[in-house]
Amino acid sequence: MQEVPERRATGRHWKREKTVIPNPLLSTPTPYPQHLDNLFKMSNDYKFEGWLGLDKDAAEGKMQWKEFEPKPFTENDVDIKITHCGICGSDIHVLRSGWFPTQYPCCVGHEIVGRAVRVGNKAERGIKVGDRVGVGAQADSCLKPDCEECTSGLEQYCTNLNCSTYNGNFADGSKSYGGYATYNRTPSHFVFKIPDALDSADAAPMLCGGVTVYSPLKKNGAGPGKRVGIVGVGGLGHFGVLFAKALGCDKVVGISRYNQKRDDVLKLGADGYISTDEDKDWATKHARTLDLIVCTVSSPKLPLMDYMQLLRTNGKFVQVGAPEDILPDFNALAFIGKGVTFGGSLIGAPHEIEEMLQLAADKKIKPWIEQRPMKEANKAVVDMVDGKARYRYCLVNEESK
Repeated sequence: MQEVPERRATGRHWKREKTVIPNPLLSTPTPYPQHLDNLFKMSNDYKFEGWLGLDKDAAEGKMQWKEFEPKPFTENDVDIKITHCGICGSDIHVLRSGWFPTQYPCCVGHEIVGRAVRVGNKAERGIKVGDRVGVGAQADSCLKPDCEECTSGLEQYCTNLNCSTYNGNFADGSKSYGGYATYNRTPSHFVFKIPDALDSADAAPMLCGGVTVYSPLKKNGAGPGKRVGIVGVGGLGHFGVLFAKALGCDKVVGISRYNQKRDDVLKLGADGYISTDEDKDWATKHARTLDLIVCTVSSPKLPLMDYMQLLRTNGKFVQVGAPEDILPDFNALAFIGKGVTFGGSLIGAPHEIEEMLQLAADKKIKPWIEQRPMKEANKAVVDMVDGKARYRYCLVNEESK
């Protein structure tokens, strides 16, 4: 008689039970083959564990390492063994319930890179087990054929279902958990192959921070003949400078409060720099010099009226930073008088993420990244809040590399 495994679904894991079937070639029982047991463990026997925020204090470096239950696996999903996860400002806002009440417990992190370890048979993008893949800030949308946004390549604006990579809910009601963790499970439509030319630590922060500025730059015509300003040269803003230059803009200007970042911004490739706190009469001096401004600052104290002076006729101002408070009042005549467009932009669509990654690979874009051990995530979050990142932190699961 020979023992073979019978697999039975028990929640997230498969449980192996043994049954006995006749084997005409053997007269004595044969043990379950060890190599198949090891294969079974490699493909299915792993835990989803990560740094969980249990309340608002988590943003003060008080996340706790715990196991969590991912969404039920479907044949459209991909399980990823996480090697890298960028730290985004959104993580801080959500950990402290800054934008709206957070669904605790919450595992943040939406700049995920790792290896696909389980791939459903209906997965998109040709993803296979072993591929190096990434996930950005969105985990799901309705993808229905009658959805105006999803059928137009604007999945991030889907009004039927817009599930963030963490602190969101899938169609079945299950919660989404992010990348400060060992594993991630995401529908394949929002999982992307990472080009071989990109280092994982560089690619991870691009999946939110990078595409958040790439998308409005591309949509608003950044390229040859255009002069672009990037307000706020931090994690997002430094990507703004890099991508504006990669797209071939005639002039790229970094705009920040103090001169202490001037040298860094010029090293990133910017053609100019404006210090709004230290350059005298900067708005008048640089009036009508820019076609497009992308503002990455998450502060309610923006000198919007001064920024409007920098724009030429029919210029565009796009806000991507999301303050927890309202933006300051402004005079509508500042827009009307020059035909200026004021708009916003939310992360990026899947096709834009793929475009951005390929552009970064082709142009050999090298963001300024500091790698931090995943085990020190609490300290890294505190340092991020204190503004110490230059210019993006990326958590690394050393044992998973």
